Amino acid sequence: MKKRVLGKSGLEVSALGFGCMGLNFGYGQQHSVDKASGIALIRAAYERGVTFFDTAEIYGPFTNEEMVGEALAPFRDEVVIATKFGFHIDPETGKQSGLDSRPAHIREAVEGSLRRLNIEVIDLLYQHRVDLAVPIEDVAGAVKDLIAEGKVKHFGLSEPGAATLRRAHAVQPVAAVQNEYSFWTRGPETNGILEACEELGIGFVCYSPLGKGFLTGAMGKDTKIDKDDFRAILPRFTPEAMADNQALVDLLRQIADRKQATPAQIALAWLLAQKPWIVPIPGTTKLSRLEENLAGAFIDLTQADLAEIQQAAAAIKVEGERYPAALLATTGR
Repeated sequence: MKKRVLGKSGLEVSALGFGCMGLNFGYGQQHSVDKASGIALIRAAYERGVTFFDTAEIYGPFTNEEMVGEALAPFRDEVVIATKFGFHIDPETGKQSGLDSRPAHIREAVEGSLRRLNIEVIDLLYQHRVDLAVPIEDVAGAVKDLIAEGKVKHFGLSEPGAATLRRAHAVQPVAAVQNEYSFWTRGPETNGILEACEELGIGFVCYSPLGKGFLTGAMGKDTKIDKDDFRAILPRFTPEAMADNQALVDLLRQIADRKQATPAQIALAWLLAQKPWIVPIPGTTKLSRLEENLAGAFIDLTQADLAEIQQAAAAIKVEGERYPAALLATTGR
């Protein structure tokens, strides 16, 4: 697996990481795996060259971190583990009730993550969502203290606006921004966040690089989404929106057929071709899909390929917002 460095941070990771959330959180019981299966898949990713693994306290909550920690324990020193703080989670019930990035809570969250991951230091710690009740300077200052204490190595932000990123970076250098970015979610190209990352020397980590499964071609207007699958509330996953957005998958498949690849592999290769400091973190519960995804890192798209894709994609209007209004309001702050 090829390696990439996240901006100027010096943090080297595999060109494709592994997003661990979906192993046991978010997509419902039907698409989750038990702990033993999740551990086996994480280790399979490591054996195939993945060194970058992404989790968060809210995933489960808490159980995803435990799975990741146990899976990676035998090769702790050879991998980069990223986790996140920023929600108020009842430790007894696991119920999430709003954002909480108060410095005291950040410290509590970090201690909990260290314990569940069974590690001495978090390689990359993200604020999961910007909390408007807490100045970002205070958040960055709290993480700076944790870095000085040796409990965290690098600071990251998830779904910040460009202005917030600049303010945070002025207090504690930000190693990586983790935002949604994919062939059908291209806001980072126009909202200033990629531009800010390039200017400041910050890496960019793409979550949901396969459009939460849609860009693989495995979903369509007839796909039934269970009520406990969070995609059931996303405007882009109504049957009507999926039917309209099928044109994007058709475009990916057209390029894939020419390259003897799959739509998922082209979607990942396209992201990797955008900037050398971009790292997608696709997730899966299946070994076959893991191997398919990782092969995407070895597909070279020429400038002519990229120009063709850009021209064709510009004629396709993506239908449906990526989140409902309430969730969308917590992004780009």
